[in-house]
This record gives sequence, structure tokens and C-alpha cells, in this order.
Amino acid sequence: MKPGMPSIPQKTRVKLAVSTYSYWHFKEPKVSVDKIIEKAARLGIEGVDVLHRQMDSESKSYLNKLKRHAFVNGIDLVCLSIHQDFVSPDEEEREKNIQHTLRCLEIAADMGIPSIRLNSGRWGTRKSFDDLMAHRGHEEPIPGYDEDDAFAWAIDSIEKCLPRAEELGVVMALENHWGLSSTPEGMLRIKKAIDSTWLGLLMDTGNFLEDPYQKLEMIAPYTVFVQAKTYFGGGEWYTLDLNYKRIAEILENVGYQGYVSLEFEGKEPADEGVSKSIYILREAFHS
Repeated sequence: MKPGMPSIPQKTRVKLAVSTYSYWHFKEPKVSVDKIIEKAARLGIEGVDVLHRQMDSESKSYLNKLKRHAFVNGIDLVCLSIHQDFVSPDEEEREKNIQHTLRCLEIAADMGIPSIRLNSGRWGTRKSFDDLMAHRGHEEPIPGYDEDDAFAWAIDSIEKCLPRAEELGVVMALENHWGLSSTPEGMLRIKKAIDSTWLGLLMDTGNFLEDPYQKLEMIAPYTVFVQAKTYFGGGEWYTLDLNYKRIAEILENVGYQGYVSLEFEGKEPADEGVSKSIYILREAFHS
């Protein structure tokens, strides 16, 4: 370094984003992705994480409109959060979910989005999500099958998506989103079985319901995207008191330099809850 040149800061550089889900918890009225891009710009954050089910269309014209709208508002579209389920003994059902994932990889690529949120899937023996949450995410296997079967189905299905992910340049980020990936051990079992840089882990800070910090530490070295839960007004299904300075330290310790995307899941009006939440994340990650 030349004399008089400023030193380069060693602190990791995390950018903040907001998930469109923060403004729409699957209840009417649905808030448009366009409006959320504008809200993100007013909040002064860098990115928007798009919930696939919140999009109005998959048409090329709609995707291009969102892409342009994000660009002129100075917003990066950073993740396409999709739903799929690879835990089924029915090969045709798994293939349907593989094809859905491949289609969403193409949508992400068309929009310039570098990652998709991936689910492993769950047994589905608790028929409603409310019932699943009432049992803290636990459910029994389908009779006649066990965990080894489920992991084999999920790993095989994800492997079938990898060539297209690499071809399109879109990273698949496996979230701790119930089912097989509801534990760090389950996430790491899948990740370690699939040796590819096009599969990483997505850390959802609010989906380890008990003893979260040790579990977050386990997946942090493999994390490529973070979704940060907050619960102002009380959570839709549960409320966690998360220490974001501690979570920031966990991520800093592994050199994480990616996005942290807010998933506001409280019952307070979204504009208020999101604003408070972004303040907390800025304090934790930028101070």
C-alpha cells in the first residue's frame, strides 16, 4: 500500500434487501412487486427478494417490466423465492416439482436474478400449514417410508436441476424451510451429498424454533443468502426474540458478504413493521 492511501476495512460488507412476502402474508389484498420495489428504494436498501407466488404473471413482458422497474429505482432483484416439494414416493409428482424448479430457474435468469430459494420438501402428513406450525414443524413420515427414502428423493431431484442452474448462472439456495431442511443436520446432509458450487444454503433466521444460534452457526459456512425474520405486532404463527447483533457476528465470523433480506412476519401494518425492522438490521450489520 502506498503511503497516504486509506486502509481497506476488514469488516464484511453485507447489503440489505426486503422480501416481497414482508408486505403480503398470503392474505388479500396482494401487494404488487412493482410497489414493493418502490418501497425498497424509499427505504434506501439495495435489493428485493421476489416471492414467486406474489408475481402477477410469468410472461416475458411482465418479467421485463419488473426488471426495468427495479433498474430505474436503483434496486437489485436478488432472489426468487419459490415453492417446491421433492418428498414424495410418486415419481411423477417429483418430476412435476423438478420441472417447476427448472422453469423458475429460467424466470430468474430472464430477470437477472442470481439465486432461487429452494425447498427440500416435507411429508405432508399434516395437511395444513397452521397444523404444522401448531406442532412446531414436526410431522410423521408417510406410512411405509422413512427419512432415508425422503433424502434420496430430494437429493436426486436437486441433482437433476443442477446442470440447468449452472448453464443459466443461477445459484440454488436450500432454505431451512420445514421438512427435511428443518434441522441443520438435514440441510448439511443434502449439501454434502451434492458437491456443487451451484447449491448453497439459505439461512432463514426464524425457522430454527429452538436454540437457533448454535444451529445458525452450523449452516453459516455454507450460506449464500440470508432471510431475516422479524415479528413486530406478534408473529403470524409464532414469535422469536432474535438477537441480530449476535447473528451478524455469526455471519461475519465466516466472512459472509452477501445479502440479508428482511422477511417481516409480524401483524403490525407492513410499512411500519418493515421500517422498524430495517432499522434493526442496519444497526446490527452496518454499525
